[in-house]
Amino acid sequence: MQVAITSRHGTLSPSAHDYISGKAEKILTFHDRITAIGITVDFTGGRSKVELLVDAEHKHNFVASEQADDAVAAFDLALHKMEQQIRKYKERIQDHKHTPPVSEITRDPNS
Repeated sequence: MQVAITSRHGTLSPSAHDYISGKAEKILTFHDRITAIGITVDFTGGRSKVELLVDAEHKHNFVASEQADDAVAAFDLALHKMEQQIRKYKERIQDHKHTPPVSEITRDPNS
């Protein structure tokens, strides 16, 4: 699994870079089939915009972006959005609480 961090129109401090890469790797706890994580930090207009791209197997790609005054704060907000997207996706594909339609419940198997 790869974590690629790029910045435009500015640079990240080494401590912010380490923080972002460490937190990004925790996305693996939500979905085990993640193949790559791309993080783009854009410093324009005095604000920081963070875009988070997560590629998973079977052509499932997740995107979250957020803006804030600080790059780390914007990353935390985007990470929260990403966690929600992945959690919602996993709940949808692993719907264990699905109940069969009424016609299947009332049907007599011996008939």
